[in-house]
Amino acid sequence: MIYENNINKLTIKGEKMAKKQKNVQEKQDEGMPAMPGFDPKQLPKDAQKKLKDMKKKLDTFQKKVLEKFDKYIMGIALLPPRQAFPQNQMNPPMDQPAQEQPKINKDEINVLVLVDDSDSKKMSKFELKDKLTTIIGQIAKETDENFVVSTVIITELWQNCYDAKHEMLQTIAMGAPIFDRGMLSAIKIAEIHKTMILKKFERYIVSYVLAGSLVQGKATQTSDIDVWIVVDDTDVKKMTRLELKDKLRAIIIGMGIEAGSLTGIKNKLNVQVYILTDFWDSLKEANPVIFTLLRDGVPFFDRGIFMPWKQLLKMGKIKPSPEAIDMFMQSGHQLLSRIDMKLKEIGMEDTFWSILTPSQAALMLYGVPPPTPKETPDLMRELFVKKEKLLEERYVKILEKNIQIRKDLEHGTRKELSGKEIDELIKDANDYLTRIKKLFSEIELIRESKDVVELYDALTTVIRDVLKDEGVEKVTDVQLIKILEDELISTGKIPAKFLRMINEVIGAKADYESKKLNKTEIEKAKKDMRELIKFFVEYIQRKRGRELERTRIRVKYGDKYGDIYLLGKQAFIIHDIDTEQKQYSKAEITDKGGITSIQNATVQEFEKAIASFENPGKVFIKEKIFEDLKGVFGSDVEVLVNY
Repeated sequence: MIYENNINKLTIKGEKMAKKQKNVQEKQDEGMPAMPGFDPKQLPKDAQKKLKDMKKKLDTFQKKVLEKFDKYIMGIALLPPRQAFPQNQMNPPMDQPAQEQPKINKDEINVLVLVDDSDSKKMSKFELKDKLTTIIGQIAKETDENFVVSTVIITELWQNCYDAKHEMLQTIAMGAPIFDRGMLSAIKIAEIHKTMILKKFERYIVSYVLAGSLVQGKATQTSDIDVWIVVDDTDVKKMTRLELKDKLRAIIIGMGIEAGSLTGIKNKLNVQVYILTDFWDSLKEANPVIFTLLRDGVPFFDRGIFMPWKQLLKMGKIKPSPEAIDMFMQSGHQLLSRIDMKLKEIGMEDTFWSILTPSQAALMLYGVPPPTPKETPDLMRELFVKKEKLLEERYVKILEKNIQIRKDLEHGTRKELSGKEIDELIKDANDYLTRIKKLFSEIELIRESKDVVELYDALTTVIRDVLKDEGVEKVTDVQLIKILEDELISTGKIPAKFLRMINEVIGAKADYESKKLNKTEIEKAKKDMRELIKFFVEYIQRKRGRELERTRIRVKYGDKYGDIYLLGKQAFIIHDIDTEQKQYSKAEITDKGGITSIQNATVQEFEKAIASFENPGKVFIKEKIFEDLKGVFGSDVEVLVNY
């Protein structure tokens, strides 16, 4: 919870900082220098003018320095007051007596110039620095007498880090970059990130190291900022080492995001977290990544572990073990064997399944259950090549070839596949899948057309049922629509719009038979037929429901209600119609109209009897049944009329 609160606070700070940086950019566009932390508009007019003048001078200075040294300049930054480095002295003594401290001019403009000296070969590092200091200092004086420039070569900056002197990093982090190829931003965000981590986990942090292309001299402006953190897990007691690593890693990466928000340098910090035991194991195993980190990494913080390892590696004292050397040697053969296995896997699994499963899908779409791999080519040939004439024979042969190759590899009759053979398999698979995609569309059209025929047959069947309920039987297909019109539509029992829909469906059926039916027409015909079938089924149900009502007697006994259905020679009794778990009985109807042989029944028996019950015409209720009802419901039973 404390960490979450801290994260929330840092997020709020980050949002404020982002707004300030937006204001900074606006001021730069207006001709004012980027000075994070305050709004220049709040300054007096003369101060605003002074800032604009400073911006012009800084631009002039930057232009001249870049013209002179071009790609060697890694960054130029405006430093806070009193933070410039004295010439020829990277770390001024802090205990110097007050009277010996150089007098600071309040109008001084302190500027840092960071220079890449990695390819300097004609002179020593210090000679190079002295020469650069003189030339850049002269450019500064020509620009403005108040410019105080600290020229720093990257070698000295890194040497300070090796010597655990981090004041220069802190000063650079506080500066405002005027020109930057990426290094100043990297130092700024890494310093802030490091400070956040040490404040929360200082006792666990062994080393915080800048690594990657930035310290190798290969960085570009888009390069990631790679940092490595080594965490001490040797004293862990309350959780496993893995839990410690996962927990700290999540928090440390989260802090990296916060640092990105605070500095405006987002999505560039790439954080790697190692626990000390894993780091040590990787070192013993001669992990190339760890060796590279030790060789090139620059510690921004170190408890005296990273730098000794770095020096031992440089001295040749850290060497791979015989086991590690043997492992690296064997890895070459292992990788080649893995390549052979992958090539076989492409032939046995990847290309095989890539064309087999779509083939089975095509068969399922056609309406055939998915066959075994061995049966699939024959079925594809039988249905799509010979019967429907939708597929060419050569595609079935591609499938057969792939199945045979898989079988040979699986059974060991073939030991390997060449790269050329893999290329051919992949090319054939691509061709096959392109053709199968087209086949899918053709099968869908066939299926949709068949749906039209099936729906048409269902429609004619339900229309016959409607006419049968009206007393019209044995109607031919030719007479069907005419009789429907005369018996039901002309009499107003069925709306006329359904006759128009039926005629359109008949037209769609004729187009299907002449193969003129397109996909849009198929969908419309199917929709119309579903609507017609639904209407006629509901019509039959309503009619039969009304007929069924004529067979029902409703009775009241006490505070309950029951129903008796007289279905020809059989009666069904519902003892209490208001309960969820209804009790059913069935009985035989005697010639005198009474009921006898009463026994328990199920709801399924009742529904089956209703479904098979024919139109009863008139139903007569005889006196005997009233006497028998008293035996079922009691002597106080009442028969309801017009309920």
